Amino acid sequence: MKWSLKLGRFLGIDVHLHFTFVLLLVFVGVANWLTDGSAHAAITGVLFFLSLFACVLLHEYGHALMARRFGIGTRDITLLPIGGVARLDRMPDRPVHELWVALAGPAVNVVIAAGLAIWLTLAEAWQPFTSLTTTSGSLLERLLAVNVFLVLFNLLPAFPMDGGRILRALLALRLESARATRIAATIGQGMAVLFGFAGLFGNPMLLFIALFVWIGASQEAAAAEMKSSFADVPVRAAMLTRFHTLPPTATIGEAGHLLLADSQRDFPVVDDNRVVGLVGHADLFRALRERDEDAPVAAVMRRDLPFASVDEDLAGALARGTDEKGLAMPVLADGRLVGLLTAENVGEFMLLQAARTARRDSRPILAPPLLRRAAGLK
Repeated sequence: MKWSLKLGRFLGIDVHLHFTFVLLLVFVGVANWLTDGSAHAAITGVLFFLSLFACVLLHEYGHALMARRFGIGTRDITLLPIGGVARLDRMPDRPVHELWVALAGPAVNVVIAAGLAIWLTLAEAWQPFTSLTTTSGSLLERLLAVNVFLVLFNLLPAFPMDGGRILRALLALRLESARATRIAATIGQGMAVLFGFAGLFGNPMLLFIALFVWIGASQEAAAAEMKSSFADVPVRAAMLTRFHTLPPTATIGEAGHLLLADSQRDFPVVDDNRVVGLVGHADLFRALRERDEDAPVAAVMRRDLPFASVDEDLAGALARGTDEKGLAMPVLADGRLVGLLTAENVGEFMLLQAARTARRDSRPILAPPLLRRAAGLK
């Protein structure tokens, strides 16, 4: 993710911190200092938020490690001011696996809250809950309360919270996946409307939550529709078959002229019938600004590329290419380049599929022409 700082790699997963998180810590420190007028309050407030996001990080690791049990990797985890995001390579195909992955995150917060409760009980360190505020009170009790809130909030049956995925997984045990997603997304959008209505007459933060839930539900429904439309569709059905390639010795100036001459945006670099790289349009523009036009494209091409097989499932190929920011994906058959998978072609394929479906659904059901002629029908 852009504007993120890598904190390290733990349990085989990269952890990033978005720069806006630092701004949040500064805001929290200043707010606590202004409230109490002491450096101790500012430091305590910052420590509380760091502890809170440590719990959020453990929550995301719960999802990631459970997904790993089902053979699904995690690209990275990013901490944002609004929470954490674990980017899985793909969502589980089996509903029961998705159910366990979705439950794993809140389960971590339950364990943390239970552990804090046991510690406070053994240490006889409980304080009245009425003394707790967002900036004062027992640090451990505040952390326990926040973990309980994280469990309850994440179990709301609305995307993109875990509760929405739990609901979808339970529905998918009996229904087709796309229909289960539509039902779960509709319920989530209904909750967003309720949050928004309540926010108009109460806490304005509910308006932000309503927008967050509405967008998350819409995106999840759209993704499910796309996955459904790609079911059992091979890559060959949506790939671009007329395209230009470049040899490694071609110059970036020549690549620039080719970019202007056609609508193709990304160019595979082929050496001896083997794809050795890809020159993306953004990389080409950067090279034209920073290098001489006589420089070879081999100096600026991307070498670590995902490839698609001509007969593989389209949805699986697209899932591997989501990190490439819209770059074309070379399609191979027996190691030979036969096509390109581009965002434009996939979008046009979806439009064609939707148009064909709408036409089939709207026209009357007629007998095939041969049978109609045999029956004497026009």
